[in-house]
Amino acid sequence: MLGAEKHVSVRLHPLFLAAGIVSALLCRLPLFLTAVFAALEHECAHALAARRFGYSLKTVVLMPYGAVISGDLSGIPPRQELWVCLAGPLSNAATALGFVALWWLYPETYPYTDVAALVSFSLFLVNLLPAYPLDGGRILRIALRRFGDKKARILLRTITLTAAACVFAFFVWSCFSEANFGALLFSVLLAAGAFGGEEYKRLTFSRSKNFARGVEERRIALSGDVTAGEAMRFLREDKYLVLILFEGNEFLGELTEEELLCALEQGEYGKKTKELLAFS
Repeated sequence: MLGAEKHVSVRLHPLFLAAGIVSALLCRLPLFLTAVFAALEHECAHALAARRFGYSLKTVVLMPYGAVISGDLSGIPPRQELWVCLAGPLSNAATALGFVALWWLYPETYPYTDVAALVSFSLFLVNLLPAYPLDGGRILRIALRRFGDKKARILLRTITLTAAACVFAFFVWSCFSEANFGALLFSVLLAAGAFGGEEYKRLTFSRSKNFARGVEERRIALSGDVTAGEAMRFLREDKYLVLILFEGNEFLGELTEEELLCALEQGEYGKKTKELLAFS
């Protein structure tokens, strides 16, 4: 796993500019730009939360329907992954509440900020829906892992397809008055997400081929107070990790990669590395 990046890059999907042009022609450019900024805030909140735990979410892609962020969360503990998922919706909720507080103090600002508040609150609610690839679906995936990967995927896919069907039914209903094509696009997104998404990556590396060619040893001097979960950031696929643990200036011992991975597989993410020496 690579260490956290120092910056977040932004890329544009080819259809993003087309969506902006259509919005301008329909006199909806301010709404479009407001949604873009709210989506950027959402994804950057994910990136900051991931960086807080030593992981890397570094590339935001602006899509015609919003934004997505990608990076490396290999082997992230479930509790930390939960906080990363919640960071985006919570940032939008905080922004919406901030606008409400602004209206309380300065009511005259309402006509200029009501759309921004509505967009932020909408992103908060929509992303908590229990359907993949929304944040609510990712949170549901974390909760379902206790049933095993295969059963969790089946349950999540069923729930996501049900949500997509409900949104599509709303689109059909809207066609009898004023067709809501946003609902149609959203239902297609959910249906596609039901069959996408990466599997949860296990904390194991295949070393057989690497050892045949020879693997460089990576020795890291580290405080023994660093937890096993925090030490994960030093793992590399192409290097064998040995942690040299100290407490102040006192040498405590060495912790190998196998010993660290064994502790992580047992869920001991919060245990200090110096405590793992007693079992090595």
